[in-house]
Amino acid sequence: MERYENGTVSNMWNPTYALVFGSVMVLGLPLNAVALWILLRRHSLKSTSAVFMVNLAISDLLLVISLPMRVYFYATGTWPLNNMSCIWITMLFRNNIRSSSIFITFISIDRLLAVVYPLRSRHLRTSSKAWRAVALIWLFVVLWNIPESVNFARFLNSTNEKTCFEFDHKLKPTSITYIQPVLVLTMLAVNIVSTALVSWTLHRRLNDSAKISNKVNVMLIFAMNLMMFPVFFLPVSLAVFFEERRLTGLICLASVNCCLDPLLYYFSFDGFWSRQEDVDTSIARDDNR
Repeated sequence: MERYENGTVSNMWNPTYALVFGSVMVLGLPLNAVALWILLRRHSLKSTSAVFMVNLAISDLLLVISLPMRVYFYATGTWPLNNMSCIWITMLFRNNIRSSSIFITFISIDRLLAVVYPLRSRHLRTSSKAWRAVALIWLFVVLWNIPESVNFARFLNSTNEKTCFEFDHKLKPTSITYIQPVLVLTMLAVNIVSTALVSWTLHRRLNDSAKISNKVNVMLIFAMNLMMFPVFFLPVSLAVFFEERRLTGLICLASVNCCLDPLLYYFSFDGFWSRQEDVDTSIARDDNR
């Protein structure tokens, strides 16, 4: 149970929260930094997948940047900064769930087009179109922050408690509160459809392809992308929707997603260490045999 003693927030779970956030920070920073470096160095942002993966890595790094103050808050029970700092750090964290769910979905759609419509989709799968999509995604996320930040500021300015992060369950729900679960559920539905279509296409062409391992890896990408939603994104989004009072545990779970995205690049994507154009050409050639 949360209580205030001498200006500090006391909760029996706080050391656990600090440990989880600290572990995510220690693992997520080098994993995503190396992933971003490899994507920029090897892929040169000349393919749609590379563009979306770079922005997914940036989204994860922004989440990692927000974690040191969370670790400090849950380790000490005090908030040393002002309300505006609290809002900015909270927004960095929340934006990860929103932007990551969208970028993961766009990666799935891009792979869907590459596998199911390799030739007809070439005019759609260009870096310029990918960058336009990325710009719209970040604009959407930033605009979403405005009313939410105003709501947070009103609450923090109306309380005498020197706290941060632990105020979600105390806020009165607004129309903006319900957008996130709708977004996550929509992205989940798109990923389910994409996974089903790719699975059906690969199964139909299984006997015609000599590179079965590559097809297994393609399906692994879709399976891991799909797993992100029910495990990391959906629980915390629905908890906000239903005004669940114990959000911090689910927020800890959601933060772990930033450590798994680089593993998706490293172990599930054949072309991570080679140029993306070669991968797309190989997939198109295999699926048209």
